[in-house]
Amino acid sequence: MTYTSMETNLDQQFDPNRTSNYEEEFKWLKWVPLILEIIILTIGMINLSSATSVEDKSLGLWKNQLVSIGLGSVITLVLMFPHYSFLSRLAYLVYMGNMGLLLAVLAIGKSSLGAKRWISFGGFSLQPSELMKLSIVIFLAKYFENKNTTTGMSLKDLLMPTVFVMIPMALIIVQPDLGTAMIIMLVYGSMLLFLRIHPKTLLMLTLCAAVALPVVYNYGLKPYQRQRIVTFLDPMTDPKGAGYNSIQSMIAVGSGEMSGKGYKKGTQAHLNFLPEHHTDFIFSVFSEEWGFIGCGILLLFYALFIMSGLSVAYQSNDKFATLLAYGITSIFFWHVFVNMGMVMGMLPIVGVPLPFMSYGGSALLTAMSGVAILVNIANKKYMF
Repeated sequence: MTYTSMETNLDQQFDPNRTSNYEEEFKWLKWVPLILEIIILTIGMINLSSATSVEDKSLGLWKNQLVSIGLGSVITLVLMFPHYSFLSRLAYLVYMGNMGLLLAVLAIGKSSLGAKRWISFGGFSLQPSELMKLSIVIFLAKYFENKNTTTGMSLKDLLMPTVFVMIPMALIIVQPDLGTAMIIMLVYGSMLLFLRIHPKTLLMLTLCAAVALPVVYNYGLKPYQRQRIVTFLDPMTDPKGAGYNSIQSMIAVGSGEMSGKGYKKGTQAHLNFLPEHHTDFIFSVFSEEWGFIGCGILLLFYALFIMSGLSVAYQSNDKFATLLAYGITSIFFWHVFVNMGMVMGMLPIVGVPLPFMSYGGSALLTAMSGVAILVNIANKKYMF
């Protein structure tokens, strides 16, 4: 069977000269993920300042985000300089530690808006489900590092890693946090396809998913989650209830037209028509104020960021680093894809933040940590 270039055999011996040919020509690419992170973070802070211009006087959201950026910068420095191989040695410990935090959420977690997702200590709130995305990627990169997937993985090969992915997913769904659980599943699926699945196994999994979907819909989802799917197909079935967020978001995106209404001149957010405009719907605020041109530029930055992450994965000369870089990049890709699709009415509303744009300390720290690891891998020859 013929495979595409994306399905390059990771189990074959890596050629140490493969990246040296590109060393000088693409040397500047080693810092591109960090440079683009700073650019998008700057855009995000400007946009968040506008989105929270009313609430910020009492809640200090903009200042809180600055504190998170400061803490994330410290974590970035910590993760950038030791050789990334230390993550391979700590992979299982990181996974177990994060599992402990997810269990702690069930016992002592803080509830907000009907969800129990946070652990509070010393005036700081931590959302372990956000950290689990990165923990899962590190765990999977370590697990498959020495596995032979040359002929394609069978169901037997997938049994153990699937169990280790499904356990934290179940704990996250219980919170409930369907959006994060979905992102973890998408990232897992992306990494499996990258590694290579036997065609028969892929067909069986597809059939199983087709059978499981109606069961999960009827018995696994809460009523409000099922309602979100119904209103995604037709928001006007409940315009003042479950469809309200989607309708207001699409109004905000569409009203920006070509060049937008201008900075701090958007009405949907400032007049409180758009709920959660500083978190899940931050892109709606940006769209209304900067229009199609501004959105196109922001999307270009995200596209360059994703491409730079894939470049890091391609140029890595060991399997763990390749899988780690690819998994981290897939986290960012699915976040951008789901969030933008959600706010434009193309996907159901599942509560997925937009990287570097949405307000939220745990999500931002996880994203900045991911970028630090990408830069670490890209600069591996200069690390100690």
